[in-house]
Amino acid sequence: MKVETCAFSQRKIYPGKGKLYVRGDSKVFRFVSSKNESLFLQRKNPRKIAWTIVYRRMHKKGITEEIAKKRSRKTVKHQRGIVGASLDSIAARRNQKPEVRAAAQAQALAKSKEDKKKRQEERKLNKAKGASAGGSGPKVSKQQMKGGAGGKVRV
Repeated sequence: MKVETCAFSQRKIYPGKGKLYVRGDSKVFRFVSSKNESLFLQRKNPRKIAWTIVYRRMHKKGITEEIAKKRSRKTVKHQRGIVGASLDSIAARRNQKPEVRAAAQAQALAKSKEDKKKRQEERKLNKAKGASAGGSGPKVSKQQMKGGAGGKVRV
């Protein structure tokens, strides 16, 4: 027993029922009733007609609750260590109390300031030494140092 489907409403057509419509280009359409055939020939859109199966599917009508509920995949968060810091050290930092963290931050800031001061003092000393030496010969441009065409003399 072959059960066909209606070209308009998508309903089942059982043997011995329905109408067969053959268009000029030899395309065959099967309809459950003359109502379906009439609406098809009027070029009505079955998606806009409430009683058709296409409409009901589009607007999620008559679906049982079990099928309608979609199982959502829960995202599982994985924690990974970053290069240079293991997962344990990251967790320890995260669980640190704010006071301890603030103190460590202040200490690091003070250390960096101290280092900066030392570097500036060293630079001043180096500048003073360079100025007292009086320079080591004539000034040479970077181009000449690299051996560019600036100061070469051809013989």
